[in-house]
Amino acid sequence: MNDKQLFCEKNGKLHVGHTILTGFAFLASSIAWAIYDPYITKILNRLLSESAWITGLSAKLNEMFPLLAEFAKSQGQDVGTAAGGITLVPLFIGVIMTFDNIFGVIFQPTFGKLSDRCRSKLGKRRPFVVYGAPVSAILFAIIPMVALTNSLSVTMICIILFVFSMSLWRAPAVALMPALTPPHLRSEGNAIINLMGGVGSVIGLAAGGIVSAVYALVTGVKVTAENEQTTSFPFVFLVGAVVMVAGMLVIRFFVNEPSSKLDAAAYKNQLADEKAKAKAEKAAKKEEKKNQKLSKGERKSLVAMLGGLFFLFCGTNAITTFFALFAAEVLGKSTGEATIMTTLFAICSAVAAIPAGKMGKKLGRKKTILIGLFVFMGVFLLYVLTRSMALIWVALIFGGFANMLITVNTLPLVLEIGGVDKVGTFTGYYYTATFSAQIASPIVYGIVRMVSGSYLSLFVYSPIMFALSILLILFVKHGEAVPEEVIKQAREENED
Repeated sequence: MNDKQLFCEKNGKLHVGHTILTGFAFLASSIAWAIYDPYITKILNRLLSESAWITGLSAKLNEMFPLLAEFAKSQGQDVGTAAGGITLVPLFIGVIMTFDNIFGVIFQPTFGKLSDRCRSKLGKRRPFVVYGAPVSAILFAIIPMVALTNSLSVTMICIILFVFSMSLWRAPAVALMPALTPPHLRSEGNAIINLMGGVGSVIGLAAGGIVSAVYALVTGVKVTAENEQTTSFPFVFLVGAVVMVAGMLVIRFFVNEPSSKLDAAAYKNQLADEKAKAKAEKAAKKEEKKNQKLSKGERKSLVAMLGGLFFLFCGTNAITTFFALFAAEVLGKSTGEATIMTTLFAICSAVAAIPAGKMGKKLGRKKTILIGLFVFMGVFLLYVLTRSMALIWVALIFGGFANMLITVNTLPLVLEIGGVDKVGTFTGYYYTATFSAQIASPIVYGIVRMVSGSYLSLFVYSPIMFALSILLILFVKHGEAVPEEVIKQAREENED
């Protein structure tokens, strides 16, 4: 490889094999989060329910507002518990499940910038993955074992340390592929990286079912919703930890990121150059904002779309966060069985990726997003009305397809409103809306579950969020791709 040719490039084309190797960083991160939501919620549900402090707070709430207990009883909730009525457990689960998103918003940009300035023999990004992933893996593996001691405080310390450690290397891991790929090949590279992330998610979701089956085969003890935390949980987390370390080892020994280590004088000069460059870019951006303003109609479309994204992600985040608890309470499923169900959802989403892109191109992004939202909302409400077990599978299959119709087309629509010169700014708007939703939704739905008394409300809450998203997106009038015919005609006119 010559000096000018990057690791993920070969003779001016994308080096698929090297890009796959680079994607192991994203795979290592993805498997952890695929396991985190369904399993951590179950662990927290048990520990919080057994907590004297939480029970005491719940009891005080019911004493202050006696009507809450009456309402809980009318909703079919057991008011003969220690709390005496409505319990605060779902609310606290929702609050705790926002930590990863809060830490992501605070720390990921910081450590992404630090990786830009990192100087080491391993390069700029790899040190964060090489040192961060093993720490995250160790913390991840011990969470279920610490939870078995029934210490809520120590378990919380482990969870907080884990989400913090993940935020240290997630941004550098994502930045690794673009750093090793020429700009004109990054779209192709991104498709492979997302595929690797999808593989990690599927492994994480399928791990529970596989571990449960192996455990039953080896020990003769069937894993159920009642005994899973003492039987399969530690092994599921261990699988995630091992895959994280394996992904790190691939990055360490098989990915060639050029050394960024400099001597003291060169490092000082480079810092000065970077400072001057940053100052010039800031001035240029300030001038650019003055010269390029959105029209009134574009601003309305942007606000409506960002609002639509907020409610959309409120709906989807509630599903990913609380589905395992819904499956246990309403369906009587273990976490392993619940993750097999969500694996089907993930597979249907992956299969729908290419058709979703084609639909967005043919029908328009807005129409495709709305179709996805209507399908999502419809299949969820259909289950609530019928309570049919078969329709849960229908909801997961069609919901997976609908999810990709939405996901593939939302970011391009937002970026199209801003135009080519504002891609970075509008990507920031997009992630601000989605991260805000992922911070707010677990808390909001936690309150809904607390009041409703059942996780069946999940299949009502999410459709309501989707309906609000639809109402806002109907006001979006910009963001469609320019038709190829128009581009071709413009080129012909320019040539003339």
